[in-house]
Amino acid sequence: MTWGRGSGTLTHTAGVVGDRPGGCVWSQVFEPCHTGLVNHEIEPASIAPPAANYANAILTDGATSWLHTAGVVPTAPDRSVPESVAEQAELVWTNLLAILLEAQMSTSDIVSVTTYVVADHLSSLPFVMAARDKALGGRRVASTLVTVPALANPAWKVEIALIAAR
Repeated sequence: MTWGRGSGTLTHTAGVVGDRPGGCVWSQVFEPCHTGLVNHEIEPASIAPPAANYANAILTDGATSWLHTAGVVPTAPDRSVPESVAEQAELVWTNLLAILLEAQMSTSDIVSVTTYVVADHLSSLPFVMAARDKALGGRRVASTLVTVPALANPAWKVEIALIAAR
């Protein structure tokens, strides 16, 4: 595959972070690389805009890799769980970013996010949204918020699942 002009191809090489998203560099060798450019925001003028900083839809075109996470919870590597919703949301995003990195993906590959928040903590939604916006660097993705009476562990107040494609 060739992206852009010229005879070079955009390729992905592990460990190389060039001037292209996702560690992609121009080269005549290696395998074609997909960047977050396979994901495009869809916002029809004929419907209401999103209620917050998210996209109503993301169109994925030509992706070769997909990542579907389980609901990722606010548990640190030492098995501790922060008390506040803000700290839990930050930790969940830290865990999600580690998963993306392991999959050789970045936040530019995220297509959609589903966030579960325990209903007793709805007043903390601004912290949950701020953690999402910070992790995404202001980039908008399809995003759904679901309130639940409880999560599997009573200490958990936030759980997030995502889908990424490149």
